Amino acid sequence: MSLSGVQNTTSTGTAASSTASVTANSVQNLTNQFLTLLVTQMQNQDPLNPMDNAQITSQMAQLSTVTGIGNLNTTMNSLSSAVLSSQLLQSTSLIGKSVLSAGNTLNLAAGGTAPFGVDLPQPADSLAINITDTAGNTVRTINLGPQAAGTMALQWDGLTNAGTPAPAGTYQFSVQATQGGSNVTANALSQDVVNSVSQNTQGLLLNLGSGNQVALSGVKQIL
Repeated sequence: MSLSGVQNTTSTGTAASSTASVTANSVQNLTNQFLTLLVTQMQNQDPLNPMDNAQITSQMAQLSTVTGIGNLNTTMNSLSSAVLSSQLLQSTSLIGKSVLSAGNTLNLAAGGTAPFGVDLPQPADSLAINITDTAGNTVRTINLGPQAAGTMALQWDGLTNAGTPAPAGTYQFSVQATQGGSNVTANALSQDVVNSVSQNTQGLLLNLGSGNQVALSGVKQIL
């Protein structure tokens, strides 16, 4: 009887250990599947329209109830590394491409044109661009009329108000938009080429041809 009792206890202990092992493996598999799906989703997202942080937080909360608090830190570290890797991959794909980001500088080559952009948070009855030289003198005023809300890529033909070519050099421009007789927000955008990508404590930065830096979140349009 005692032998039988020992055998039964051993069998029960082995079964419990096996069950715990299966459970642990199942949790780990669930975690791995979650991270794999999340990374894949991030790698295929629009760089200018990334996943909602609230959605990621909600998914992490659901996962934490399964994995337990003990594994949450490890999971969060893995997720942080996955997010950074995904962002880096997306950012490097922009190298060599032109982007529009906040700025009001125009660089005009001799006999050339100068690209720029405007971001309108709301529609406008009228939109005007005023281009000035380094002394603040108006070189060209461009009236674009009614415009829908959104980001638009534009181009200065390099001509002055008199219709003559403006000298090569650096210019500034301002944007004025009205709706119903009142001024509305209009954001000036500079166009530049992405040369490389770097990282600091605030995240990933795009290094532009002008020498300026812009965060990936600051890019309004990829051209």
